[in-house]
Amino acid sequence: MLREESDSAELTGSTVFKDARKQAYLNPEGADRPLISPVPAATLDRARRYRLERLRGKMREWDCGALLLYDPVNIRYAFDSSNMSIWTMHNASRYALILADGPAIVFEFEGAEHVNDGLPGIDEIRPAKSWIFFTSGNLMEPRLKAWADEVADLLSSNGGNKRVAVDRLEPAGAFELRERGFTLMDGQELAERARSIKSTEEIELMRWTIRVCEAGMARMYEVSEPGRTEREIWAELHFENARSGGEWLETKLLTAGPRTNPWYQECSDYVIKRGEMISFDTDMIGPYGYCADLSRSWTAGHVAMSAKQKELYAAARDQIEHNLAVLKPGITFEEFNALSWRIPEKYRPYRYTLALHGTGMADEWPGILLHPDFDPDFSGIIEENMVLNVESLIAEAGSESIKLETQAVITPKGAERLDTFPWEEI
Repeated sequence: MLREESDSAELTGSTVFKDARKQAYLNPEGADRPLISPVPAATLDRARRYRLERLRGKMREWDCGALLLYDPVNIRYAFDSSNMSIWTMHNASRYALILADGPAIVFEFEGAEHVNDGLPGIDEIRPAKSWIFFTSGNLMEPRLKAWADEVADLLSSNGGNKRVAVDRLEPAGAFELRERGFTLMDGQELAERARSIKSTEEIELMRWTIRVCEAGMARMYEVSEPGRTEREIWAELHFENARSGGEWLETKLLTAGPRTNPWYQECSDYVIKRGEMISFDTDMIGPYGYCADLSRSWTAGHVAMSAKQKELYAAARDQIEHNLAVLKPGITFEEFNALSWRIPEKYRPYRYTLALHGTGMADEWPGILLHPDFDPDFSGIIEENMVLNVESLIAEAGSESIKLETQAVITPKGAERLDTFPWEEI
């Protein structure tokens, strides 16, 4: 069916157009140049102080003596300290310890201590004691015990209580700390609750990451021509992010035509045909470590949509606009669910399970499921200065998928979109 609709569009001479609104998102100094952040250093410094105090505030609220961090996203949030983030996500070789009544310490990968120079929230830098099997092998047990001895000594000598919040720790490490009398708490919950409320400065940093992402999307739009592969188009976003100071892409969610349905296929060498829908989700960790999580869908070759594509696209827009209008500070997750857009039955089997989710230095709490999947026992409140992403995925049997997503900050008046990259005109 998809191929027939596309062929029909070609035979009837569908208008080919380039949307000048999208071209405006390229660097005005030249599309061959990276974007340079205009954000003042003072803004970043204020964001750093705010974030560390958010964590310390949650530590006081939870009455824990220390916060032990291994997740590189949490370490970045606490100190703006970043070193081989992707590698350390699966190799626990650097960590941080924030003591409730003492210093904040970064334990850095050997030989890389200098990457933390000038970061104001760090009171001390120590060499990390890594006990992962990759580098320890048969020496893992003595290195594990040396690590636990050092952490326990710091916890005991700074007068805090025995309650330690830990975001991520291998079972052997947790066992060693418990053997030394410490009670472990869920540090990931503590960190994500702290991260969920953004400062004015954080919003400014996020706006810049989104600016870079939208420049990347403009590049993607320019090359969305028949004969290109999905990977070629996805790479344009990666390129803009990397050259403009960004970090990485969390996913490879860009597909075209029949590969858009079912969703959650990674981009491939599939050669895109004229008139097919290209749908994507950026999931981009950009400058300053913040996430720009935006989704758009448009046709290959910049031709007018078919009748079915327009129908699906209109439904996706309805879902986005309806759920944006519902959002306001003070409503509970259950109240949002009750007021949220109801997906028509024919689209339900192909739905995206999330209606909205928090976003900061990555996708984060809260993740609120679409109404068919929502659990009424899932509790929480939409708060001012949360940043929430509103999601839509619309498809039916035999159709392509339309993926749309926007990022918004919760203000006293409701949701204010942070992205402005245009929707398609249908």
